[in-house]
Amino acid sequence: MPGRPTPVPTSDASPIVSFRTAFFSGLLLLAPLWVTIWAFFQVIALLGGTFRPLYEHLLPDSLQRIPFLWDFLSTIVVLGLITLIGYLSRYVFGKYFLEVGERIIHGIPGLGHVYNTVKQIVDTFGSQNRNVFSKVVLVQFPRQGAWTLGFLTNKAQGEAQLKTGAGELWTVFVPTTPNPTGGYLLMFPPHEVIELEMSVGDGMKMIISGGAVVPPWPAPKPTA
Repeated sequence: MPGRPTPVPTSDASPIVSFRTAFFSGLLLLAPLWVTIWAFFQVIALLGGTFRPLYEHLLPDSLQRIPFLWDFLSTIVVLGLITLIGYLSRYVFGKYFLEVGERIIHGIPGLGHVYNTVKQIVDTFGSQNRNVFSKVVLVQFPRQGAWTLGFLTNKAQGEAQLKTGAGELWTVFVPTTPNPTGGYLLMFPPHEVIELEMSVGDGMKMIISGGAVVPPWPAPKPTA
C-alpha cells in the first residue's frame, strides 16, 4: 500500500507575519519620539496658547497667520519669567511673596496639610540638605537581624558619643518610609555599620518607594 505523502512544513515567517512583526517593531521604536513631539506641542499650546491672546491683537494681520510661532515665543517668555521668579525668590521680595502665598495655601482646608508634607520632603532631600548625608549604610534596626537603610551623617566624636563610654560611634539617620521627613538619629560602632556603594539619590528612591525601587548592583559603569 502506497505510503501517505509527507506533509510539507509551513514556515512561520510568512510574508504577513514578517510584515506585522516589522510594523510593530518600527512602531515601538517610533513611539517614544511621537510621545515626545506630542508632549512638546501640548506644552506650547498650553502655555503659549494661553498668553498669545493677550498681545495678538497688537500684531499686524500678516503676522497673526502664523500662530504657532507666537505660541512658541510666548512659551519661551513664560519659561523665562518662571526662571526669573526662581532667582528673585532667593531675595527679600521673593521670600515675602512666598510667605504670603504659603499663608493663603494654609488657609485652604486640606490643601495646607498636603503642601506642608510635600515641602518637608523637598526641604529634607533638597540639594542643600542632601550633602549632609555622606553615605548610604546598612544597620540593624529596630532589633538584631532586622536590616534597614540609613544615611551616615557624621563620624565626628562629640560629647554625646564620648559620654556613652562605648568607644567610637558613628551618627546614622534612619528615615521612615514612605514619608522620609521623620526618622531616628542613632549612633553605632563602626563595625556595626555597613557602608554601601549605592548613591544617596538611589538610597532616597528606595526609601520613598518603600523598597519597590531597588537600584541595580553592581552599578552600571558610565559609558565614555
